[in-house]
Amino acid sequence: MNIFRLPRRIPRTHLLATLSRPFTLTALRSKNLPPRPKPPPDAEIEESFLKGSGPGGQKINKTNSAVQLKHVPTGIVVKSQATRSRSQNRKHARELLAQKVDDLLHGEQSRSSIVGQVKKKKAASAAKKSRRKYKKLDEEREAAGEEEGPEHSPRESEGSGQVQGETTIEETKHPQENNNRP
Repeated sequence: MNIFRLPRRIPRTHLLATLSRPFTLTALRSKNLPPRPKPPPDAEIEESFLKGSGPGGQKINKTNSAVQLKHVPTGIVVKSQATRSRSQNRKHARELLAQKVDDLLHGEQSRSSIVGQVKKKKAASAAKKSRRKYKKLDEEREAAGEEEGPEHSPRESEGSGQVQGETTIEETKHPQENNNRP
């Protein structure tokens, strides 16, 4: 009899059922964003490589790894120095230039403005939800305070009449702190 047993193979359909997520945010998105803008053709771009500056050590100050692109028809200039690699900076600068040209040509219908509107809408919704939550919480506290009666307000301390959370500091002079020494 073999005491070592190999694990049983699980059918793929079972794995897919357990790994799938039925409630994803991408399925809930009502309208898709426009596609990312394509960089303009190379004939419309003037490319130059510059010495970088800032953080990155001596290497970035000595090499021409920063990329500056100028879109000739519009006059838009973009500079990228995100990494120490010239090829990665070229790619990043082309993406930035494509975004800037898209903003100029399409205005409110550009991808970046639509993404900004979506982010603003989400932030406003979150703020509204937070206000609603704390307003409800305050109403519940007020209702609980009215049930106890006016003399037992939860914000006042017992017998002193002072609001809790406020502290008073009394200054006392100690004999050692006397500046008038004989």
